[in-house]
Amino acid sequence: MENQIVEIDMQEVGHGNPAWIAALEAGKVLYFPNFGEHGFAPQKEELALFREDVRDPKVRNISLDQGGKLKGVIGDDATQALMAGMVKRFRDEAEGLLGKLVPRYTEHLRRGAASFRPSKVETRVQSWRADDRRLHVDAFPSRPNRGERLLRVFTNVNLDGVPRVWRVGEPFEDVARRFLPRVKPYVAWQAKALNALHVTKSLRSEYDHLMLQLHDAMKSDLDYQKNAPQETFGFPPGCAWVCFSDQTSHSVMSGQYMMEYTAQLSPMRQYDKESSPLAILTRLQGHALV
Repeated sequence: MENQIVEIDMQEVGHGNPAWIAALEAGKVLYFPNFGEHGFAPQKEELALFREDVRDPKVRNISLDQGGKLKGVIGDDATQALMAGMVKRFRDEAEGLLGKLVPRYTEHLRRGAASFRPSKVETRVQSWRADDRRLHVDAFPSRPNRGERLLRVFTNVNLDGVPRVWRVGEPFEDVARRFLPRVKPYVAWQAKALNALHVTKSLRSEYDHLMLQLHDAMKSDLDYQKNAPQETFGFPPGCAWVCFSDQTSHSVMSGQYMMEYTAQLSPMRQYDKESSPLAILTRLQGHALV
């Protein structure tokens, strides 16, 4: 398998390097080892936030939504304000990085949530569907997106030198060709029923159905998890990495203290419109999916 990690020096980040854009839109991971020196790093007063019990156990991650509302923090007003400020600073730096990497996206990106993830990956107890230690592409049961892309920026902010260890798998089209023969067919009336019962926030398209089926098929296949083409990479503290998480086959194996920002993008606004999961699945299925 071709290397799926592309290393980039922050000092070389300009405005729309075609090779980096092509790699990103092919599902590779762009890796910035010196992001902390030229982008985001926690400030001294924010170090008090680096403890697991700052997160409300009722939620998976601490998040700042697109409207600026903070969720999931346990603490007084000062703690809440400090956390909101740190997450917002990271979001601003992440948006700045994306503006330099993929400038054509900028006016079309839809801001999503930014999060702080203080929990240790290795000790999380989850169902197999929710277990992100298994290789997967991102897809959400209750939030159909009809092909909209999930562009994510991550940074490891561990204070003890602990890497964030990922596995990165084979290209999306290889995943699709492997698992599409196993997926259940899309049933329109079932999608309408789920929407009517408010199980989904909008009508699930055939594209959304296929993405969920791929997500579950990958995670449930233990032989695939062990033997699929993949590489393991430890993202050290102070670095950042960027990928389309709906396209990049990935899993997080270990680590603690990470920040993440999600932006959403119409596949029609990509540089190469034919490289999106929607375009690939449409071509493989031979008919429109949304």
